[in-house]
Amino acid sequence: MKTALITGASRGIGNAIALHLKKDGYHVLGTATSEAGTKQLEKQGIEGVILDLNSSDSKEQFWEEIENKDVSISVLVNNAGITKDNIVLRMSEEEWQDIMNVNLNSIFYLSKKTLKMMLKSKWGRIINITSTSASIGNRGQANYAAAKAGVEAFTKSLAREVGKRNITINSIAPGFINTDMTEQSDGVNVEELVKEIPLGRCGKPDEVAHLASFLCSEEASYITGQIIHINGGLYM
Repeated sequence: MKTALITGASRGIGNAIALHLKKDGYHVLGTATSEAGTKQLEKQGIEGVILDLNSSDSKEQFWEEIENKDVSISVLVNNAGITKDNIVLRMSEEEWQDIMNVNLNSIFYLSKKTLKMMLKSKWGRIINITSTSASIGNRGQANYAAAKAGVEAFTKSLAREVGKRNITINSIAPGFINTDMTEQSDGVNVEELVKEIPLGRCGKPDEVAHLASFLCSEEASYITGQIIHINGGLYM
C-alpha cells in the first residue's frame, strides 16, 4: 500500500483530499497543528500527526517521527497554508515572514525530504495547492500572492529536475472555495465576489480533491509541471 502525506489535512481542501486518497487505497498521513485536529483525523481513518510549519523544531520533530514509522511516502500534497492580510504599507516583517515560512519555505523542506523516498521507489507525485492570487494578485495579500507565485515557479523547476525519474510535480490553483480560511478572510464579500465568477458560485473542497486524486493516478502520468486552475472562470 502506498503512503500519501497531506499537510493541513484536518479541514477544508486538505481534509477532502485526504479522504479521497484514503478512498483510492492510500495509507494517508495527515498533519494538523493541534491534538484536536489529529484526533479528528483518526476518527476518519487517517493517521494524524502534529506539525507546525512555522516552527523549525516542529518540522524536525515531525520528520523524525516519519522516519521512525518506517514508511515510504509516494504522494505529497503540500496543502497547508495561512493568511495574514494587510496592505504593504502596514504589513509587518512578521506578517510577511510567517506567510513565507508556511506557504513557501515548507514546500521546499517537505518536497526535498519526500523526494529522497520517491527516487528510491522510482515513482512519486507531488501536488502543491496554490491560489488564483498568484496569477491575479489581491489587495492586502501581497505576502500570500508572492508566496503562492513562488510555489508555482518551484513546481515548474522541480518538474524539470525529476521528470525522468517517473515523478510528477503539479500545482492546483483554486479560486474561491467554501472553506474555513476563505470564510474568515477579512473584507471578503461573498455575494459580490460570486458576481465576478462566470459559473456564479463558489467551489467545493470535493471538487479540488477530485482533481488531486486524478493527478495522483496512473492516468495522469503524462502531466507534470502544470498549474491547473479550478476557479469557476474567475481567472482564465
